[in-house]
Amino acid sequence: MASFKPTKIPLYPKLGEKVTQDTLYWKNYKAPVQIKEFGAISSIDFSPVAPHNFAVTAFTRIHIYGPFSQEPVKTFTRFKDTAYCGRFRSDGQLLVAGCEDSVVRLFDVGGKVALRMFKGHTKAVHVTDFTSDRYQILTGSDDYTCRLWDIPNAAELHSYREHTDYIRCGVASKLNRDLFITGSYDHTLKVFDARADRSVMTMDHGQPVESLLLYPSEGLLVSAGGRHVKVWDLLKGGQPLVSLKNHHKTVTSLCLSSSGQRLLSASLDRHVKVYNTTNYKVVHNFDYAASILSLALAPDDESIVVGMTNSILSIKHRKSPEESKEASEQKRRRPSYRVFVKGKNYSPKQDDYLVSKPVKQHLAKYDKQLKKFNVSKALDTALETWTRLRKPEITVAVIKELDRRGTLKNALAGRDEQGLSRLLNFLVGNLVDPRFAPVLATAAEMILDVYRQVIGQSPVVDRQLLRLQDLLEREIDYQRDLLEVLGMLDTMFASSLPRAPVPCPGAGRANGLAQGEAGPLRPQLQAT
Repeated sequence: MASFKPTKIPLYPKLGEKVTQDTLYWKNYKAPVQIKEFGAISSIDFSPVAPHNFAVTAFTRIHIYGPFSQEPVKTFTRFKDTAYCGRFRSDGQLLVAGCEDSVVRLFDVGGKVALRMFKGHTKAVHVTDFTSDRYQILTGSDDYTCRLWDIPNAAELHSYREHTDYIRCGVASKLNRDLFITGSYDHTLKVFDARADRSVMTMDHGQPVESLLLYPSEGLLVSAGGRHVKVWDLLKGGQPLVSLKNHHKTVTSLCLSSSGQRLLSASLDRHVKVYNTTNYKVVHNFDYAASILSLALAPDDESIVVGMTNSILSIKHRKSPEESKEASEQKRRRPSYRVFVKGKNYSPKQDDYLVSKPVKQHLAKYDKQLKKFNVSKALDTALETWTRLRKPEITVAVIKELDRRGTLKNALAGRDEQGLSRLLNFLVGNLVDPRFAPVLATAAEMILDVYRQVIGQSPVVDRQLLRLQDLLEREIDYQRDLLEVLGMLDTMFASSLPRAPVPCPGAGRANGLAQGEAGPLRPQLQAT
């Protein structure tokens, strides 16, 4: 009896991801260092001066980490409740933070006790920042107010109450000490000028605003709220330029690369997306283990620091040129060829006794069913979720084998609503793939032939059949358009080629006359 031959799965060319300069740049980071904090990490901020330490705000503490340290080099714990938004001043000497108890605290980075405590808000302060002149502080609170404070006198300078909901983000201009922008859960962004009594510009984001970012030129403003990231042109009165919707959950944090050419957004969907600021297309994506609350980039993009809801701080450091070179060499290393061919070409000598070892054949699940002639179960096995989604070529190969055996119609028949729905789903997803179309077109015809009598009895199956019909109609239209384009291209190529004279056997004879003969001349007609 002949042995069973397993189903042959054809190898199709892989359509691997396109390797771009952005891919190489953003993948050039080491494995992340993970540090457990005391609570959800709500804010991360890098010091503008070397060695670029960064402040991590989590629960009732602010930890300051060195560029490569896994233990905090400094800790501020003088908070009675949850701390928010620890921010460095531009000289790296002072740090300001808000708190759930409504008090704003100012710290000297070299000390432990608060230098100043600003009291005036009545609810939690989630927004803090320094103005460009270094002597004033911007704060925003859940009491719907944003305020400017004078550092030397610890006095309130201005208070604005124009928002109608919590103020959860804000940014002060680095070019003009009087300008600052706030974002609120009332869906609005407001631009304030300390020289005016009211806001000078208002924009509607359409969702509760979670984060704001000013470009270095301060002509463009980026806001994040809900699933949307929006870019606004401040020089044109707050005109919206771009609205991005690449995340599946709320976007919580924004930052800009050191070159200003890449925008990064972090979200509760556990992804960090990198956008090209020229066309705002996603050029790279980072995945994390938990929802992300805060994100920061070190100067020169040397580190990416992410704070998550599970209290984990993830730090990725850029590889040095030597490490990058070593990693690429290790990637290129493969076992020597002689390891694989060792003993393959050995031929036994005349006096050798040859012991043949039986090779055990391991069959896949669908091959085991095919061996037992259970064609319907073989097709069910090939239609399992992982196989049909990750390895559709296996499902197509099984359908092709069943068709070769002449048992495909038997395998397709006798299915309930759920089984038929799964089969139609696979057809809808792969029928127009040029690799699978010849095999699946035959299967689709057989399904329509077998289940013609039950059409109209199941709304689920009917919807999928309509989707299949719509898919085929669109594909036919595409093919017709492509044929038209192909015809146009053929005509263009034919007309652009140089025309060569085509020799003709009778070209030297005109009207049956030999060369050199002349026919009778016709008299020319003259006009009378």
